[in-house]
Amino acid sequence: MTSEIKVLVTLDENRIPEKLTWTARDGGVEAEESKAVLLSIWDHKAKETMRIDLWTKDMPVDEMKQFFHQTLVAMTDTFQRATGDEKMAGTMKDFCDYFAEKLELI
Repeated sequence: MTSEIKVLVTLDENRIPEKLTWTARDGGVEAEESKAVLLSIWDHKAKETMRIDLWTKDMPVDEMKQFFHQTLVAMTDTFQRATGDEKMAGTMKDFCDYFAEKLELI
């Protein structure tokens, strides 16, 4: 069995993303539009992270700040579930709270 997640990037004449859509049929998502995508892939042979960071040219800065905050919170939750390291997860949560406070998100 396989599952596919697809990200389609529409570029302008300068190769700047104008539109992002994603599909994950197993999750009930079909060509949903997005303004930003952050994708990290672990290369276990090289022991390094490969990244794709894309956002459309009309992504509002205030939404980008929110997007980053929510991503950091989600990464904190994932880190805790994946490692069981409660102490570091607490430290990461404190940083997320600090981040949100400094950006006046809360």
